[in-house]
Amino acid sequence: MVIEDEEGDWHNLIGDHITEQRAWDKLHQDTFYGFDFDSTMIRIALMNMVLHGIRTPHIEPIDTLSSQYNGEEEFTVILANPPFKGSIDKNDIKDRLTIGTTKTELLFVEKMFKLLEIGGKCGVIVPDGVLFGSSSAHKDLRKLLLEKCQLEGIVSMPSGVFKPYAGVSTAVLIFTKGGNTEKVWFYDMEADGYSLHDKRPPLDRKGDIPDVIERFRNRREENPTDRKGKCFYVPADEIKLKNYDLSISRYKEIEYEEVRYEKPEVIIEKIKGLEGQILANIAELKSLLN
Repeated sequence: MVIEDEEGDWHNLIGDHITEQRAWDKLHQDTFYGFDFDSTMIRIALMNMVLHGIRTPHIEPIDTLSSQYNGEEEFTVILANPPFKGSIDKNDIKDRLTIGTTKTELLFVEKMFKLLEIGGKCGVIVPDGVLFGSSSAHKDLRKLLLEKCQLEGIVSMPSGVFKPYAGVSTAVLIFTKGGNTEKVWFYDMEADGYSLHDKRPPLDRKGDIPDVIERFRNRREENPTDRKGKCFYVPADEIKLKNYDLSISRYKEIEYEEVRYEKPEVIIEKIKGLEGQILANIAELKSLLN
């Protein structure tokens, strides 16, 4: 920046500096928040924030599902990977949580909905059971996502992406608080760039992830409807008719190729030929032994 010796230019420079400093202060002091009741996870989270340049991260040792937590609707973005399975004592559940269950994988999603401000966005990883569970609590949560949120996307991930810690199939829910859902974008992710075995050795380290990001960003322009493809839209009305089921398998169409088999007579003759070859080989072995 070129600075001329005039009062207005100096004031502009100082004003820009103050604005930039306030932005950095906002980033460092009033942007990142996290919660966990595991002391090891808290230490890891704090270290991760500091290593990424966040000087004053707010990582609190508290169970957000319990009555001890008093957070209100204040967050603009929530990213989470809560425990896949678990339960909480009914007497410890925060009064504001209304879904009648003690299953933490359901309660955490409702909690995130409660903590978002109107227009806030959430991305959360859940076990597949959340998408198709038949209990009233499962259905009530899915109804909440469709009728009080804009459920923008569901990315179905293969079982094994969280091995060796968990082998269950999982999915990513992406939703915005407020309004209602007209249609849901589904993506069938088959690989994340690593083997799906326990040791998870790397393959290409990318898998479908770059395609998921690109297709999600361009979903409105593409408006995919072919249910035989990797991604497609499903109208919310159709989902409601299917008991609010959000599993991709209920909507994805699989194209089967017709398999033509040889006539039984031909197969029998081939078996007889193989038997004859086996008997000939056995006879040759016997002659060698003698």
